Amino acid sequence: MAKPFADIMVEGKLDIPYRYAAGPIATRFYDALEQQRKILGIRCDSCRRVYLPPRAVCGTCFRSMHDWVELKNEGEVLNYTIVHYQEPIHPAKAPFAYALIKLDGADTAFIHLLGDVDLDHVRIGMRVKAVFADPPTGNILDISHFRPVSAPQA
Repeated sequence: MAKPFADIMVEGKLDIPYRYAAGPIATRFYDALEQQRKILGIRCDSCRRVYLPPRAVCGTCFRSMHDWVELKNEGEVLNYTIVHYQEPIHPAKAPFAYALIKLDGADTAFIHLLGDVDLDHVRIGMRVKAVFADPPTGNILDISHFRPVSAPQA
């Protein structure tokens, strides 16, 4: 009799090189980060919702968006996780924190690294500020990380 499908397990890792075409919306976002150290969102002309990261179509009313807005470099941690294991693809050495951050002026949040903070002091509702990478590289890591605005720092 054949084994049930659930009993078969193959372990391994895949390393797949790739190139990604960012498109006009993400390219404008990354260019502003790299060249001006500005964080841009995009606003729907109909419902006025501001998206970060920017996207072409509003998720609420499904209209094309073209109204770019500069966002503040500060925001609030909506949620977070502490990573305790190391992988070659991680952008930081473990342990480190990822946070869901809603920047002032945006209606949506995005995930980024927290830094310059004792991981025991990371909290939901914590105010954070963007720290820009030097030199910039033309991708999301042009924001090196977010640090607490007024919390105990590491």
